[in-house]
Amino acid sequence: MNDLQMKKLVAQTGDAFYILDGDQFRTNFCELKSEFQKFYPNFNIAYSYKTNYTPRFCKIVDELGGFAEVVSDMEMEIALRIGVAPEKIIWNGPFKKADKVEQLLAMGGTVNIDSAYEIDMLEEIAQKHPDKKLNIGIRCNFDIDDGVISRFGFDIESEDFRRALKLFERHNNLYLIGLQCHFATRRLDTWKPRAEGMLKLIDRLGIVPEHIDLGGGLFGKMADSLKAQFDSEIPTYRQYAEAVAPVFAAHFKDAPRKPLLLIEPGSALVGDCMRFATKVVNIKTVRGKAIATLQGSIYNINPTLNKKNPPIAVYPMGGVQSEYKDLDFGGFTCIESDYLYRHFDGKLAQGDMVVFGNVGSYSVVLKPPFILPNFPIVEIVDGQAKIVKRAENFDDLFHTFVF
Repeated sequence: MNDLQMKKLVAQTGDAFYILDGDQFRTNFCELKSEFQKFYPNFNIAYSYKTNYTPRFCKIVDELGGFAEVVSDMEMEIALRIGVAPEKIIWNGPFKKADKVEQLLAMGGTVNIDSAYEIDMLEEIAQKHPDKKLNIGIRCNFDIDDGVISRFGFDIESEDFRRALKLFERHNNLYLIGLQCHFATRRLDTWKPRAEGMLKLIDRLGIVPEHIDLGGGLFGKMADSLKAQFDSEIPTYRQYAEAVAPVFAAHFKDAPRKPLLLIEPGSALVGDCMRFATKVVNIKTVRGKAIATLQGSIYNINPTLNKKNPPIAVYPMGGVQSEYKDLDFGGFTCIESDYLYRHFDGKLAQGDMVVFGNVGSYSVVLKPPFILPNFPIVEIVDGQAKIVKRAENFDDLFHTFVF
């Protein structure tokens, strides 16, 4: 994007907005799927809605034949409203409402149970739908030597796990469609242990479910400047595929039926598919420190507050620029720590537009309604800004309050 295009976009959209790149998202999905299928063809992706549930992204996943991985009835509703077939919806997560679980199961969707309270929930649902096949998966928790005790899923050595398995003995209408695990560690060396752990488990149980789901926790594409801020290697899609897909291919080489291998990426697909553009409201020097105030906030681009500087670009808007060294970009909030970027060196003027890259992961879904409502999301289509999400307003935030 050049300076003239940015000025046109600002005129169309306003002084702060997200830019969605649907083409890049589509490319990421296809590349990731292709890399795994080179080694194990019976593979698919269940996109993690919680990472960025902008319907535009979710719709692309459905168009490409992927699954919807949801963790709430709200996300389930998004999937249904954009036309995802219920059998392509997988519900994970530690909290589930019984009535919504029943709704999805009755429609043919899959629910992966995470904790013991869901066993009792399924007992009741199974009794209410004796003539329906209800697709159930079990989230499995075991040691992958990553130094973390994950809180998700059943400890596969526990009595609760054995109780969960017995559900399928007691209820003929409950169908064990899959086994799933999820470990948040994105390091490459943790992926083969999770694959081997799941295969060891199915051998022990003497079952081969329709699908085996290795969960999420993958790095995605990013600029070299961002990669350098991590303390571990940033793997490629190919490297993740090489870590686990050949393990499945070898295990099921002579098997009459090869289960579907699933993963549930979020950041790995959407991270580099959004940018955030915001106006420089003011530049000042405080005790020798240059600080620019932006119309955006750290909560717009990095609500997990990981203190990493995203890729950055400055678009001159006509003001007289000055050269700055070690300038910090501060946000619009009254929080002292609200900085979007530290230690900027370069030219800048009040009124310029600053664009931050790689903000697709968790930005939109975790941004709190604090100080300012959230900004619009646009996609550039044939040189024009197409509204994907309009700017939020007062009524969006306060219509549930009693005045």
